Amino acid sequence: MGGLEHTSSRRVLALAAAALVLILVSASSGAASGPSKASLEAQDAALAAKSRAAVLGLYSLDQRLADAQARLTTLHVQLGTLAAERRTLTTETAIARRDTRIAQQHLAGRLRQLYEQGTVGPLEILLGARSLDEALASLSSLKSIANQDTAVLNEVTSARARFQTMSSELAARAASLAAAQSAEAQTTAGLAQAQAARSGYISSLAAQRRLTEGQIAALEARARAAQIRSAALTHAPVDTTTFVSTNGPPPILSPSPYPPQPIGGGTQLTVVATGYSLQGTTATGLPVGWGVAAVDPSVIPLGEHMIVPGYGNAVAADTGGAIVGDTIDLWFPTIAMADAWGRRLVTITVY
Repeated sequence: MGGLEHTSSRRVLALAAAALVLILVSASSGAASGPSKASLEAQDAALAAKSRAAVLGLYSLDQRLADAQARLTTLHVQLGTLAAERRTLTTETAIARRDTRIAQQHLAGRLRQLYEQGTVGPLEILLGARSLDEALASLSSLKSIANQDTAVLNEVTSARARFQTMSSELAARAASLAAAQSAEAQTTAGLAQAQAARSGYISSLAAQRRLTEGQIAALEARARAAQIRSAALTHAPVDTTTFVSTNGPPPILSPSPYPPQPIGGGTQLTVVATGYSLQGTTATGLPVGWGVAAVDPSVIPLGEHMIVPGYGNAVAADTGGAIVGDTIDLWFPTIAMADAWGRRLVTITVY
């Protein structure tokens, strides 16, 4: 009976010690008043989703900025061409003005001659002629002179009108190109600012994820340490194979959602890769191009990068009804290249 009482007493003391440890652990957890592991994991998942969306937005901004810079370069070229046209018009205008002065001098001489000789009409020529041949020759000369004077006047008038029209058109084109260049420059500057802001936002999300993952690791370390202390007091066996040391900094949890183990800084995944060649935009709003891959977002989240043997770097930026499971579609610029790729089994590295 005494042995039984002694054994019962030891059991009571052990249970009391375990209860005391649980009370202390609960008190220390309450004193920390920090977020729970579940809430931190939910926060980390939300940050990962925001980061992927921000990366896709950054890709779109990069493409829009490149397009705006290309348009700005085209406007610069057009302005240079217009400046050359204006220089040519200035030269032609100077030549036309010189010809106009010569024509005006010629007409002035004709007017002085007519003034000095008096008005000579067909009737005077007929009456003053000594023969019919002389009269016909004089009439023909008079008509030729009159036609020349009329042609000179018409040429001067036409040249003035033509150069005025061309000058007005070039001035209007110059004003339009200058306005377009100014607007495009503002657009380019705005896109560059948005690109810088989006890059900063992505960096801040990455910092928040590192902090959240550090908090999750710290929570796991504290919970494991409490389990070890409780087992030591109650003499219960403890599985120490997954013990996390609290002496150093908490480990950073891998954000990779894929089941395979990371290899060389990425995660290897065996997929069936097919080639396609279609024009347009992707499901994320990006234009198609080399390096665009269509994926199943439940397997490879949108925005993830990958290295595809035989193809190179690609980004998960598109989806498709036929892309289900471990399957990806790779974009090629021509149907012939897509057909040459065909359908093959490859092991990709996602990072």
